[in-house]
Amino acid sequence: MSSSTRDEVLRHLQAVVEIEPPVQQTGKAIYASDLTHEMFRAYTRSPHDVGGQVDVPVEWTEEEAEAWGYRAYVTTECLAWRGVWCAEERRRMQNVDPGTSQYLGLPYYGRWLLSAARILVDGHHITLTELINKIDEVKKRHEPAR
Repeated sequence: MSSSTRDEVLRHLQAVVEIEPPVQQTGKAIYASDLTHEMFRAYTRSPHDVGGQVDVPVEWTEEEAEAWGYRAYVTTECLAWRGVWCAEERRRMQNVDPGTSQYLGLPYYGRWLLSAARILVDGHHITLTELINKIDEVKKRHEPAR
């Protein structure tokens, strides 16, 4: 990678860091006069939209599907069948709403589950407490006996 390309990538990443805190928090909106070109690009480009961006080659590796991924897929499809969410809402929550760190840091079906949890809680289908209690219950059920 040339040094000018590397510098461009680093400027973009720095702009993303400036506008996207690691933990979601309420911040002040930036004035248009303070918006740099790099910050504008970071605001308008979602993490899954990498077309035309300069980056290093990625080595493709074939991975075997995990059972939890199938279960996550079926669970979220059942939510769609029941009318809890639609495909466009799911795609937006999975690909646009999470920041770059969550988009790149979570497994593919991990983003599906995060979206499902948000839809269920935001839509008042369950409370956050009910969700947390159910997660704890499932964790205990799958912990090895000591």
